[in-house]
Amino acid sequence: MTDTDEIFERVAEQIEPFNKKGIDLTSATTFAGDLEWDSLTVMDFVAAVEDEFDILITMNMQAEIETIGQLVETIRKLRAS
Repeated sequence: MTDTDEIFERVAEQIEPFNKKGIDLTSATTFAGDLEWDSLTVMDFVAAVEDEFDILITMNMQAEIETIGQLVETIRKLRAS
């Protein structure tokens, strides 16, 4: 399992409590469109991800992340720095 695969699996675990529609998750899954999350859900999810990976995702970063794949890549970069 690659680092990216491991991060995806851990992100998917964090999404599960917020995945009210039971959407099948892929790297292309969007938070706003596919999962239909509002801003409060996004804030709760980001806090959970930050705790899970012991990272800080800035508001600027959040604004650019639209898909699970983009989030996984952001986490990978933050962990490498």
